[in-house]
Amino acid sequence: MLCRVLPWTWCLGGVCAFLLATPLGAQSRKEAPAAPVVEQVEFLGVHAMDAGQLQSSIATQPTKCKSTLLVPFCLFHIFIEQHYLDHLELARDVLRIRVYYWRHGYRQTQVDTTITPQAGGVVVSFHVTEGPPTVIQTLTVLSPQTVIPPKRYPDILLLRAGQPLDLPALDSSLVQFRNALWDEGYADAVVRDTVALSDSERVARVTITVDPMARTTVERVTVSGDSQVSARTVRNMLGYRRGDVFRRKELLERERTMYQSNLFRRVVVTVPSSADSAKEVHVAVQEAPLHEVRASAGFNTIDFFQVEGRFSDYNWHGKARRLELRGVIGNLLAPQLNGRFIFRDITPASLTGETERIYLDPNWTVSAELTQPFFHSPRNSLGLDLFAHRQSAPAVFIDKGYGASASFTREFTSQSPTSVVYRYELTEVEAGDIYFCVNFGVCEAPTIIALRGRHALSPLSVGIIVDHTNSALNATTGYRAQLDLEHASGFTLSDYRYNRASIDISKYLPVGRSGTLAGRLELGWVHALPSTNQALGVTDTTGAAIVHPRKRFYAGGSQSVRGYGENQLGPRILTVDPQSLLRFGCTAASVANASCNPNLDSIAADFTPQALGADALIEGNIEYRFPLIGQLGGAVFIDAALLGERGFTTFSQATGAITPGFGVRYYSPLGPIRVDIGIRPNLTEHLPVITQVPDSTGPPTLVQLNTEKLYNPLQGTGSGIRQLLARLTLHLSIGQAY
Repeated sequence: MLCRVLPWTWCLGGVCAFLLATPLGAQSRKEAPAAPVVEQVEFLGVHAMDAGQLQSSIATQPTKCKSTLLVPFCLFHIFIEQHYLDHLELARDVLRIRVYYWRHGYRQTQVDTTITPQAGGVVVSFHVTEGPPTVIQTLTVLSPQTVIPPKRYPDILLLRAGQPLDLPALDSSLVQFRNALWDEGYADAVVRDTVALSDSERVARVTITVDPMARTTVERVTVSGDSQVSARTVRNMLGYRRGDVFRRKELLERERTMYQSNLFRRVVVTVPSSADSAKEVHVAVQEAPLHEVRASAGFNTIDFFQVEGRFSDYNWHGKARRLELRGVIGNLLAPQLNGRFIFRDITPASLTGETERIYLDPNWTVSAELTQPFFHSPRNSLGLDLFAHRQSAPAVFIDKGYGASASFTREFTSQSPTSVVYRYELTEVEAGDIYFCVNFGVCEAPTIIALRGRHALSPLSVGIIVDHTNSALNATTGYRAQLDLEHASGFTLSDYRYNRASIDISKYLPVGRSGTLAGRLELGWVHALPSTNQALGVTDTTGAAIVHPRKRFYAGGSQSVRGYGENQLGPRILTVDPQSLLRFGCTAASVANASCNPNLDSIAADFTPQALGADALIEGNIEYRFPLIGQLGGAVFIDAALLGERGFTTFSQATGAITPGFGVRYYSPLGPIRVDIGIRPNLTEHLPVITQVPDSTGPPTLVQLNTEKLYNPLQGTGSGIRQLLARLTLHLSIGQAY
């Protein structure tokens, strides 16, 4: 068509040009050199700064795996995040590094680069000559009023005389000074800095001038964005009254409380600029859905599969009143999975060789909890809880109960609530005769039947929590402490009567640039009151008052001594079928009179260990956490515990262990996903043995042998790698151990 309009010579020339241009163009594109892949970025001569922070401040980045979890695929060059060399950005990176050093006090830093070819790409090297820093000669704080005592200055200031002139640290110091003044009620405080430099001497004189201005108060609180939640409820949550001192720390605490109520997606508190010290506080809220339904499922090696459902109404009948309905069912598929695959056998063998199948029945919990926050104060809350449950400690006991509890909580300081709780529960314990005989000191059948009945467990408790850590999920600094005190007696309408106390303290210290040293100490003690046995209807004990098994102390598990399984460290006893003792060489008469020696030709598989719990506990943990690659971190730890059966006075005869170990953490947005391996140095222990002798006139008679057994769970199972692996205990969980 074009040839009909244009001269034929033009068409011929165009065709020739196209034919010639196409291969030439293709060749040009083929020969154009592509930007090389950056395989590695290195910093040479860097001493004063962190190389990782320098890396994050520049544009030139190395080719890397897209995620730490994808490293196995990245070995096959899948999920690789490619980065190419950009010479223009490389030149800018030189300037970025110099500016970074300049802002941190190194004003004479020089930077050069080299590019070294490597198989498939290049290595970019930044050669840094840091030079001497500009040092702070004097640091002076001037203030017409002494609102903040000078002894607090070192805690507020991030700079010291003799250190490099770090401008970001200086800016942060000014912000911290303003915040400290606002915490004292001086929201209009003015803080300025003056820096006098001597480039020739490379020194600086820094002066910080502080003017607190007038103390600020609250004039009124206005609310916008409210529709389902009333403005009055919002004001009650914020807690300000006319004339209250306007402090930053209280404002932050109450904003946090409003978010934790789940009533709001967004809360913005602003204070319009005003020359007046009496402030108008404006609260703009964006409400969240007031109802929520959640369901979850999971499994572990002891409780098998578990499902949970929860319904929440965050503003039940107004006033931010919260109603929560919760139901949990566990031990699902226990009969099919017990002792198979990764799941443990939780059915203890009875003395007649029959298994206790009741431990495979479903466990369940249902509850309805009503909470009234901001009860006469933003720091107060009231609670009422109705509950019922069936729970089991595998191979130990089954605990059934129902009842109600009432609580009052006051947060005296930030992250430090104190709660007073009264809980009334009717409970019954289901366990084998041996459990009652050894753990309760009750061996007569009529009394055991009485203990299996329903009794009141009604303690009055006080709990105090102090949390001064920097993170709820992964603390690296600060400390956390929890104190729990319980009393149960006739005054509290309880049949189980006791005093109980426990304290748990954790401390976190930064080590180096990114490591953390975490330590924990827990102490526990429980003492039954003499009137307990009479209240329970028990008359055949030897004077030892009975403690409910739920109130005793256990150790072992993913948050305790990790060389042991859950609750497996502590006083234990072995049960054995009398027929097995006869095979070992004992006679019926020696079994009946308890003179049989269980250490003859027996093997460990014929004995079943059962945990009993303790009256006193001392437990300590120390763990060093350090980064590995990306979101992966490692840890090494040592856990130890000592448990006594008659309080702290008998710890010379207590059960204890020290277990080292190591682990890996993946720091996900939901918290650390933790895999720990605890190492149990010693498997052998002396344990008492109990059996039963048939009685033609009634139930079998329980007999405790005079000689303890030297028990090793690997006795008769071979050697080699099996012996080694048996000393390792694997724990998989979410969240740090403490």
